[in-house]
Amino acid sequence: MPNATFQNGLTLKSFLITLCLIPINIFWIVQLEVIRYTFPTLVHPLSNVVFILFWLLLIGCSLKKISPKLGISSPELLTIYVMLGIVSSLGSADMMQILITILGHPFRFATPENQWRELFWKELPPWLTVQDEKALVPYYEGGSSFYIKRHLYAWLRPALAYISFIFVLMSVMLCINTLLRIQWTERERLTYPIIQLPLEMTDTRSRFFKNKLMWFGFSIAALISIVNLLNSIYPAVPYIPVKRQNLHQYFTGHPWEAMGYFRVSFYPFVIGIGFLIPLDLLFSCWMFYGVYKIELMLGNIMGWRNLPRFPYFNEQGFGVYVGLLGFALWTGRIHFKGLVRHLLRSSSLDDSREPMPYRLAVAGILAGLVLLTIFSYRAGMSLWVIPIFFGIYFLLAIMIGRLRAELGFLVHDLHYIDPHSMIIAGFGTRRLGAGTLTVFSIYKFFNRAYRAHPMPVQLEALKIAERRNINPRHIAAAILLATLIGSVSVFWVLLDNYYRHGAETGYYGPFAVGFARIIYSQLENWLNYPQETDFPAIAFMGGGLIFTALLMFLRTRFLWWPLHPLGYAMANSWGMFNLWACLFVAWGLKAIILRHGGLKAYRQAIPFFLGLALGDYILGSLWSIISIVTNTTLYQFFP
Repeated sequence: MPNATFQNGLTLKSFLITLCLIPINIFWIVQLEVIRYTFPTLVHPLSNVVFILFWLLLIGCSLKKISPKLGISSPELLTIYVMLGIVSSLGSADMMQILITILGHPFRFATPENQWRELFWKELPPWLTVQDEKALVPYYEGGSSFYIKRHLYAWLRPALAYISFIFVLMSVMLCINTLLRIQWTERERLTYPIIQLPLEMTDTRSRFFKNKLMWFGFSIAALISIVNLLNSIYPAVPYIPVKRQNLHQYFTGHPWEAMGYFRVSFYPFVIGIGFLIPLDLLFSCWMFYGVYKIELMLGNIMGWRNLPRFPYFNEQGFGVYVGLLGFALWTGRIHFKGLVRHLLRSSSLDDSREPMPYRLAVAGILAGLVLLTIFSYRAGMSLWVIPIFFGIYFLLAIMIGRLRAELGFLVHDLHYIDPHSMIIAGFGTRRLGAGTLTVFSIYKFFNRAYRAHPMPVQLEALKIAERRNINPRHIAAAILLATLIGSVSVFWVLLDNYYRHGAETGYYGPFAVGFARIIYSQLENWLNYPQETDFPAIAFMGGGLIFTALLMFLRTRFLWWPLHPLGYAMANSWGMFNLWACLFVAWGLKAIILRHGGLKAYRQAIPFFLGLALGDYILGSLWSIISIVTNTTLYQFFP
């Protein structure tokens, strides 16, 4: 189809609006995540971006009444949404917030007791760290300005290096998504539950904001939020317990104590978005969470807890992701064979509706991997480790994209399911060497938990373009522009704040120095206490892979089979710990509606549940802004 049929979302208007909003958005995220311990970037859709989209809609409608040219079109709004989503992911507590805290930490906190100077100072590349003590003192103690020549110079070289690295990393992801898009979006027709709210909000034909059920759901969430806000100001006002509550104190006897934390929550926005998740996946999520808790108790009863880290659920989870990637590649084998034929010789494969031509995407992947290899080798990683590291990283990135597209789970944290954890389990630390382990520590900034991973944000952006007929190449350009501008802005906003108030003064929360402390303490342990290959961990990886193969075999043979391995992979995650009860409620309500009302009743109910999410987001975001402006502690809707 020729490009003339596409709508244009990346206009001068949408670009300038986004350019103005990026630093404001990052400042808002920093205020919430670094100071107030509430994390808008860890749940999806991103509440801060939905809030901004909501107000842009209102402002655009008002301006349109004055002059149609002043309004903001639906493609422009969605492009702004995509760009702010990318920037929010980069500026999150799972990415660049970590990066900036680790650059000077080992030089500030090295002591004779921890022996960091002797252990790994020599392994830290000067071009990737900040080693100037006179520039670091005001960074940690505050009362200064970032805009001093010495301070700017100290941060300039590492900032440019990391911005370039992030840009290449994001470009490779975009190229991979280009190759995956048509298979997952148009052939397998994955549901992409996360983008349904912004799509409905910006659809001029859907009458979303005139739907009474939507406003009913909005009102319920808003009422809960208002009551809990009043409770945070006047404790005599009753609190409605929708946030996570730990029930572990009720399970203290043997073998129940082995379950650990047992949290229950009823977040309206999770129930609302969760209603859109396929029924079998909802069932699998809470069912496998229960299986995980039973495994912990069974291990306690049988004495298997003597095995370190039993039941190795992180390693099992990695095996599940490997199995799911293999199944996804097998399912799309016809598409991928067609791609190979297209690359090797001319064919009729149409890539005019893709973010870039397929040949350019493959060339981009190869060029990007070469650049990442050079960067990592210069940083100190052993050459043989680099392809394994990035192979695992992009495997996980693809599966997180798949998880969001198919499952739509709001929080996809993969704590300790990351390249360095799997490599250390497979090879031990002794074989890797101090240089490789040090780079592992530096690379922790994009491998902490993946809750704000940008890969699914990109994939959803391409789905948005397909649904609204927006030029996908403009969306690709918007993603790359947001990456570049966002990376620069995150460095700017965070460094400006830290030099004003000090990372170590107590003005900011513990994560201002805590991320780096954890990372370098782990590096210290790796170097002081070398580990050998963890054979039980490898065995459990294999077990997860085999279990996934079995489940997928049953799903393909029996259409009624209700269990999906994605639920198993997420069973021991932070997100499942906190949200399983919400998913159980969403599953129960969806099952009842489908059983007694069918698909018609389900579709009619969707606006109500989207209203629940929107009301929780809008009111919760509003309270966070008031909290920042008044410098007070008010009700925060998550976590």
